[in-house]
Amino acid sequence: MIRLLIADDHPIVRAGLVALFALEGDIDVIAEAATPDAAVSAAEHSNPDVVLMDLQFGAQVATTGADATRRIRALDAAPYVLILTNYDSDADILGAVEAGASGYLLKDAPPHELAAAVRAAAAGESALAPVIASRLLNRMRAPQANLSSREMQVLKLVAAGHSNTDIAAALFVSETTVKSHLAHIFTKLAVTSRTAAVSAARQRGILR
Repeated sequence: MIRLLIADDHPIVRAGLVALFALEGDIDVIAEAATPDAAVSAAEHSNPDVVLMDLQFGAQVATTGADATRRIRALDAAPYVLILTNYDSDADILGAVEAGASGYLLKDAPPHELAAAVRAAAAGESALAPVIASRLLNRMRAPQANLSSREMQVLKLVAAGHSNTDIAAALFVSETTVKSHLAHIFTKLAVTSRTAAVSAARQRGILR
């Protein structure tokens, strides 16, 4: 029996996943978590074989699924982590894999694919959706700037036309912190302005 921990901030999503895996005779959902920190704690105390992890847990939560993945994989007898998310930017994918995720699936994946991915992860195998595997291969062939999850959040808000003040309020950080993130983004993308950063990110496929 594969012991599964589900980490997602949406109760309806968790309930749907619990119902889905209840139909699988070899997968048992032994715990749920609504925040990255709760996921790490549950992984430490519930002894799951696989953690099904979302990437973003709301703007008010400072840590991300990638952060939690890194901490979980550092545990003694660490479970495998499988990312299940709506986010499919190159930066999100690469960040999760670098954090130690064994697989990466999108939430529109069919149920049988999700169950198969959990089984593959539990067996220590890679479980990447075909489109994700293809994009990772392309990324390896043509390396691009690797923005952190928070930098991606800032860049997306910039692309939507928000000011530094708006971004600071939306992410519950100071304007100084936003400016620091922007400076890192500019450096990684080799640009000197907000407009150029958005344009460069879209050209490279980092931002849609």
